[in-house]
Amino acid sequence: MSKCLSAQNQVEYLGHVVSSRGVEPIGSKIQAIQQWPIPLSTRALRSFLGLAGFYQCFIRGYASIAAPLNHLMTKDSFVWSLTAQQAFDMLKEALTMAPVLLLPNFSLPFTLETNVSEVGMGAVLSQNGHPITFFSKLFSPKVL
Repeated sequence: MSKCLSAQNQVEYLGHVVSSRGVEPIGSKIQAIQQWPIPLSTRALRSFLGLAGFYQCFIRGYASIAAPLNHLMTKDSFVWSLTAQQAFDMLKEALTMAPVLLLPNFSLPFTLETNVSEVGMGAVLSQNGHPITFFSKLFSPKVL
């Protein structure tokens, strides 16, 4: 019974705050991301990308923003550059400004917006112009 709650305005569940407004990241996790120091190793970058990636459904174009950082994860290519710094800062800012995602109402129509390019794809699922979730994925490089 000590773990049971009733009549709550909001509840923290699996790293998210769920309320009548919708779903949003837990504030302490976003604050941890904001204060994350510049990664000095592949291991530190992996930790950052793991936490940031957990909240990628809140960020439009996550895969494109994180692409320069993911490239650094390949074998023997960890060299922090201006491009990596910009991606790191953009990702932190995008997570700071993450929207509250709407909880789906299955009695209303959904809108799915998609975008595809040579390097990846993205999608936004929404209702009444308010996002429910974002999805983005880079394509694997072509093998010749």
